[in-house]
Amino acid sequence: MSEIKLTQYSHGAGCGCKIAPSVLTDILKSNITPIHDDKLIVGNSSRDDAAVYDMEDGTAIISTTDFFMPIVDDPFTFGKIAAANAISDIYAMGGQALLAIAILGWPVNKLSPEVASQVMDGGRQACKEAGIVLAGGHSIDSPEPIFGLAVTGRVDLDKLKRNDTATPGCKLYLTKPLGVGILSTAQKKGLLKQEHSHIAPDLMSQLNLIGQKLATIKGIKAMTDVTGFSLIGHLSEMCEGSRLSAHINFDKVPKLAMLNEYIAQQCLPGGTTRNWLSYGNEVTLSHDYYKDILCDPQTSGGLLIAVENESINEVETLLKEHDIEPICFGELTCAKEKLIYVE
Repeated sequence: MSEIKLTQYSHGAGCGCKIAPSVLTDILKSNITPIHDDKLIVGNSSRDDAAVYDMEDGTAIISTTDFFMPIVDDPFTFGKIAAANAISDIYAMGGQALLAIAILGWPVNKLSPEVASQVMDGGRQACKEAGIVLAGGHSIDSPEPIFGLAVTGRVDLDKLKRNDTATPGCKLYLTKPLGVGILSTAQKKGLLKQEHSHIAPDLMSQLNLIGQKLATIKGIKAMTDVTGFSLIGHLSEMCEGSRLSAHINFDKVPKLAMLNEYIAQQCLPGGTTRNWLSYGNEVTLSHDYYKDILCDPQTSGGLLIAVENESINEVETLLKEHDIEPICFGELTCAKEKLIYVE
């Protein structure tokens, strides 16, 4: 572990420093009439993971960008997590990543270029594991360290997965457990136990490569990755876009086992409250404390999958092959008064 503690140089951490969804809605309002392009299959109207542009040959280009401030102290690990998080948007659409370019903001008067180089190497390692080249980028002098990628990918149109195409009766699965925001906050407060210190970085560094294989299963009707807007936020967007509601069983939601002890010590990211304020009016909880985990902002989180019944066995088999416990934690239904009901 490097002696440099990057989290001391930033006010936010990972995807937890995203602008609140309700504020973002105001920012995106515009008086400019946008250009209409029939080839743009997915833009920002559905708040999906990436933009998708039809190449009119049965394939489409996927374009995305993601960057944030340090969520871990080690520079290499920060770079790897930030890159994995950005590349995940391609996998969440069912695509293959092609290349990436870097986005770097660096406080050059506070942190040495050698530390920035370690961050870049972490990004290169994630790109290497994804089988793509880090082909260039752009850097600025900024008050806080920032790193991320802009990533270009491609997808066969018949394998494209969106977040707004789910159907009633679909079962819900998640490929990574929730809770990295809580553990990262415990780390920043100096309360994280040594035996738990590797858990969040290991999870956040994992690429969602399984998305490419999931894309071959037609019975997966919708897919998205769970990041800073939390499971509640990204599931709300899936339900709203698909004009459905979701019923989920909190006990079956994949989550890290040790979270309650850190919640008791108030290790809750600021993003948890922002997420609840943005999405909570569309959610019914049988117990109020559920929101501490369900609204936990994830960085490089897992894929949220909506699967029709006929493909459950195929999906569960694939998850097992990738050492992911296949737990169905909920179901989508026809639209009701609220978007999400948690029992």
